[in-house]
Amino acid sequence: MTQKKISTATLLTMKQQGEKICALTAYDASFAKLFDEQGIDVILIGDSLGMVLQGHNDTLPVSVDDVAYHTRAVRAGTQRAFVIADMPFMSYATPEQACMNAAKLMVAGASMVKLEGGEWLLHTVRMLVERSVPVCGHLGLTPQSVHVFGGFKVQGRSDLQAEQILEQAKALEKAGIQLLVLECIPSPLAKKIRDALTIPVIGIGAGVDCDGQILVMHDMLGVSANYMPKFSKNYLAETGDLRAAVSQYINDVRAGDFPGAEHSFQ
Repeated sequence: MTQKKISTATLLTMKQQGEKICALTAYDASFAKLFDEQGIDVILIGDSLGMVLQGHNDTLPVSVDDVAYHTRAVRAGTQRAFVIADMPFMSYATPEQACMNAAKLMVAGASMVKLEGGEWLLHTVRMLVERSVPVCGHLGLTPQSVHVFGGFKVQGRSDLQAEQILEQAKALEKAGIQLLVLECIPSPLAKKIRDALTIPVIGIGAGVDCDGQILVMHDMLGVSANYMPKFSKNYLAETGDLRAAVSQYINDVRAGDFPGAEHSFQ
């Protein structure tokens, strides 16, 4: 593990060298510092805060100001890890709106912003990158589209849907994203996408073959207010200590022991 500050170049090198990328969400300085000290590579200020902090049933009520507030807190506790901030629901409906709101998150301390969606975002991605805003894409189960999907459901199980997700991933990379999150898709599809892209691919419920893994910290610690997703694991119950839980999660991801088949979809 390098002790140098993580950058997009670091993450790309890790993919090229076959070193797994370890990521967690965080929302405050104390947990960000703990995760950073244990060696986490990426910290995401997720709009998941709407569910795990605010108690909503989905991520839709989260505002840009909410994410900016927590981004400032996370940045204050972070020295080494790469910090990504989620763009909330309808905060990037137009390219112009995306630029304005991404600027707020970058000023708050993010080094990259994350957007959910495929083909319709290509112009937005190009505009952001042209204006020096690094972008992370997000495909598969995109939580901001939960009402379109009819719930939190695995995506990409049909041949047509799988091909669409693969093509969207390629198009997003061509448009300029430097990182891609794949959520709740079959493991073979995630591997196919990882092999097709030169940028790092981070999975959550997408199998062990991604270039790295991310979990919501409350799921990883077994303290989520709602439920434990199939793709997560309670590391606090296994270790009995916060720091040991984070360390074990990192070790398991690096070794390819997490996620197992029981945390994945076929």
